[in-house]
Amino acid sequence: MHHYLSAADLDRPAAEGLLRRAQALKAAWQSGGHRRDAHGALPLQGQTLALVFEKPSLRTRVAFEAGMTQLGGHGSYLSANDIDMGGRESVPDVARNLSRWVQAIAARVFKHGTVETLARHASIPVINALSDREHPCQALADMLTLLEHRGTLAGLRLAYLGDGNNVCHSLLLLGATLGVHVGVACPPDYRPDPDILAHAERLAAAHGAMITVSSSPAEVVQGADAIYTDVWASMGQEHEAARRRPVFQPYQVNQGLLALARPDALVMHCLPAHRGEEITADVIDGPQSVVFDQAENRLHVQKALILTLLRKDEV
Repeated sequence: MHHYLSAADLDRPAAEGLLRRAQALKAAWQSGGHRRDAHGALPLQGQTLALVFEKPSLRTRVAFEAGMTQLGGHGSYLSANDIDMGGRESVPDVARNLSRWVQAIAARVFKHGTVETLARHASIPVINALSDREHPCQALADMLTLLEHRGTLAGLRLAYLGDGNNVCHSLLLLGATLGVHVGVACPPDYRPDPDILAHAERLAAAHGAMITVSSSPAEVVQGADAIYTDVWASMGQEHEAARRRPVFQPYQVNQGLLALARPDALVMHCLPAHRGEEITADVIDGPQSVVFDQAENRLHVQKALILTLLRKDEV
């Protein structure tokens, strides 16, 4: 694996290996820090990750920057105003320039094609830190969170409610690869991309999982081990928020819907959350919520991903 652009870039052994590595990194950090070599250097001493962000960010930016610092490296943040990809400089030229200075690129973009173009023209690893098509780093953190709380992934039932968006796409692909049964409930006009859905179904068939898509929240949530939701209008769709609100209202995660899942079902959200819209405050702030575990785990899975892409053996 030279790049990580899609959750589908990982086969099952690679995905499981990344999660094990993230667990080890998390344990090492909680025990006092990461291992240094015989010369006292951390694994990414002198290494730089370029953070090319067309969109604002809290979790993605801080988790990447903090992760690089913890491993001895540095994160260099470049906003849309700094680069203006496709405007001031072409995407291929950005990729070629950064390849001469840094060791990896994490790109948070609007169009998925932008991160694909970066990868085609870069001689260094490129990570999709979010695009309109996928959010594969978030899916890794979500699977690590499920693994921590349930001890296994294969056979778990994950119910996703709301927009069939980038987060939903990555959950479908990575969940299917890891043997997680993923059910999606969304309005008919907001279903996941058909190509991604078909890909997830093929992966599920190969790994003993099931993919279901329904317009009925109750059907998908029934007996679920975890309920996941996201905002109804993502970044770049704010102008659609008022129109979407009544369409998505039946998909709100609230106490009534939570009661249909397993009694110990986890509540998940990739954040930021709009309390009172896609999820009620009492549910997201309640005892079954693991949303901040998901946020914390972004740090550890992204460290594991960077070390793997840069072929670093150190834990």
